Amino acid sequence: MKLSSFYLNTLREAPSEAELISHQLMLRAGLIKKLGAGLYSWLPLGLRVLRKIETIVREEMNRAGAHELLMPAVQPAELWQETGRWAIFGPQMLKIKDRHERDFCFGPTHEEVITDIVRQDIRSYRQLPVNLYQIQTKFRDEIRPRFGVMRAREFVMKDAYSFHTDYEDLQREYHNMYEAYSRIFERLGLRYRAVAADTGAIGGTGSHEFHVLADSGEDAIAYCPDSEYAANVELAEALPPPQISRSKDSQPLTEVSTPNTTRCEDVAKFLNTPINTVLKTIAIISDDQLILLLLRGDHQLNEVKTSKVDGISNFRFASDEEIKRALGCVPGYIGPVGINPDIRLIADRSVNSAETFVCGANKEGFHFQHVDISRDIRGKVEFTDIRNVIAGDPSPDQKGSLEIMRGIEVGHIFQLRTKYSEALKCQYLDKDGKTQPTEMGCYGIGVSRIVAAAIEQGHDERGIIWPASIAPFHVAIATIGYKKNEEVRDCAAKLEKELMNLGMEVLIDDRDERPGVMFADLELIGIPYRITLGERGLKEGMLEIFDRKSGAIEKIKIDSIIDFFRSKKANQLN
Repeated sequence: MKLSSFYLNTLREAPSEAELISHQLMLRAGLIKKLGAGLYSWLPLGLRVLRKIETIVREEMNRAGAHELLMPAVQPAELWQETGRWAIFGPQMLKIKDRHERDFCFGPTHEEVITDIVRQDIRSYRQLPVNLYQIQTKFRDEIRPRFGVMRAREFVMKDAYSFHTDYEDLQREYHNMYEAYSRIFERLGLRYRAVAADTGAIGGTGSHEFHVLADSGEDAIAYCPDSEYAANVELAEALPPPQISRSKDSQPLTEVSTPNTTRCEDVAKFLNTPINTVLKTIAIISDDQLILLLLRGDHQLNEVKTSKVDGISNFRFASDEEIKRALGCVPGYIGPVGINPDIRLIADRSVNSAETFVCGANKEGFHFQHVDISRDIRGKVEFTDIRNVIAGDPSPDQKGSLEIMRGIEVGHIFQLRTKYSEALKCQYLDKDGKTQPTEMGCYGIGVSRIVAAAIEQGHDERGIIWPASIAPFHVAIATIGYKKNEEVRDCAAKLEKELMNLGMEVLIDDRDERPGVMFADLELIGIPYRITLGERGLKEGMLEIFDRKSGAIEKIKIDSIIDFFRSKKANQLN
């Protein structure tokens, strides 16, 4: 394909609102064009990458035994009302009405629709299991769409749903999908990690996320270098600390003046004490009741874990006024000592790791020193895991210590169990003729998000570095004097034909541009290999080949170029 006839417009600078490097490079390289907030058109170059990802996903899903279908993007409200999600899914759902004032939504996901299909068709256990998938556009009305296609409102997703007679068979298919996903990301040429995760709004029991590893990732992943353990920080368990024996002769509780020290770091510095001996007190409201959470000053609250504590649901952080009303003190100086014993106290297990603490004295400008949890707090303290793990914590599998890395979530698999089948009465007759709800699994991949994630993982100061499997073209031929030199044109055409016979996609830069301009554009769009073809090289019988990933340049005899790429092709161009 000739670049002069290909629809490609590159930019020297990205628009100012583009924050992430993937957003900047996708705009600069002419992969996408913004239509509105969170809405992007996929231009020819970007669509080539998107379609290659779709192809790999489709091939591996088919290989795993799933069957492709296509469901409507617009869904009737009645299905969502049956599961109760019409009211609770939230403002991310774009709700619309037709000319008859009937309610619909632009599908953010398809659990309801697929379950409705299966409940109409499946009657007997003999028809199960089945796994159905689609690659289709979704819409979620993000409150702050940003980062280009990384967090767009409209996006392309592969979503699959499996139906089973029992939980054992669901687990089998869950493992099958886990293996299929692993093959997909290996074929995509991306460094990734599968991690145990929270099921979130989708629901169900077991769940794994697949993350492309990148420093810009929104998610923190806890993993053990010495084992296979990996989990999203939201889910990773912080093991209980070793039991300590508190001294009977500990120093008495002492009130000290700590003016203008509302943060744990400030308190530790002011009192010259380690921050892990400062007690952080966080006030939340759950079911109109104020609850105090206690953590070490060097730890951060894990809201997902907290929401799963017995008796806590849909909690929010207490306002300054609510804190003053309950504790008689401004935030920054609150603590668990001397408060109404009826106030529920929930402490992270790490609070048992120190003999005494410093905490707020419930008086502005004052803290308590030498606080003994078992001695000085009147109410009952519940100890549980409510914090984020940190690097150096023992791994939950007890096979080493945890490290933290960043990841971009691009895939998620769930064991839904019977959440949707029971709500929608998706049932079958078992061997004994009894009606049973189907067990369900759900398996999603953010196809369009992978494009951005691949760029976040592969780029440099000059532009994109694609994995060969999803690069828009495998080889670019940068021609010098294409329009003036017939020999250059003939050689370019011959190379293109021979490379295409190897199954490679070739882009000929036939523009009347300076070599520097051609090289800059080809490096920006990330084509793995560039052949520089000009009159001088033809006379020498040698052509220059540039490796985009390594930056290496080597001269190769013209007659040896096809053998060079044949060997690269055998190794998937990597």
